[in-house]
Amino acid sequence: MAQNGRKSVPAYQKIQDTIRRRIGSGELKAGSAVDSERELAKIHQVSLMTARHALASLEREGLVERRRGVGTFVSTPRIQINKLMSTTEQLAGRGLTAKSRVLLARIVYDEQEIEAKLALPLGSGVIKLVRLRHAAEEPFSLETCYLSAADFPELLTAPLSRESLFQILERKYDVTLGHADEEIDALAADAKTCELLAIPRRSPVLRIRQLIYSTQKRPLMYVLGFYRSDRHKLVIRRFRENA
Repeated sequence: MAQNGRKSVPAYQKIQDTIRRRIGSGELKAGSAVDSERELAKIHQVSLMTARHALASLEREGLVERRRGVGTFVSTPRIQINKLMSTTEQLAGRGLTAKSRVLLARIVYDEQEIEAKLALPLGSGVIKLVRLRHAAEEPFSLETCYLSAADFPELLTAPLSRESLFQILERKYDVTLGHADEEIDALAADAKTCELLAIPRRSPVLRIRQLIYSTQKRPLMYVLGFYRSDRHKLVIRRFRENA
């Protein structure tokens, strides 16, 4: 036991924290090699078993992947589609910090299809928020969010480039998010999207369209997102009926 009654942090957790910080700072990017078990044991002056335990735990979290006979590498981000989470929450679970560049934030009146999806009167106006999302110093998604302008007054003055939109809605507007209906497909990105995501022209991207509801089953937000396919994996758990 450490001084002042505080428990010391286990050695394997210190190794994990170091690797998470290197990923979060952008020093290690998706696909980058991570120090081997022997290297970690030498650097942190721990046993080989402790270093192995640290990497095994990070692998279970999906933060790294270990390739037999090759080494350990930083995993591409995974989209957990069986749980409604914001991008900020997704990345925080991987030890990464989400950053946003707001490309557009205004009220529009020419999105009749969106107004219909959100069950709003035609011409009532919706907030259109376009953000380029970053993690580890590189862009990974382009997201456009639509919300009712009447239901979320002053949203455009919120710190949309720094905070999770989900958290702003829950804190500022006392919204309780319930579930999302999603459509996921792949397509070749247009020139502008490729430029923003820093990928070659006509590169494939994941397109995820979400209609997000409150716990009272009221549609609150429609999201159109384009995600770099080289930086994302869909992780799906399927259950057999009556299993």
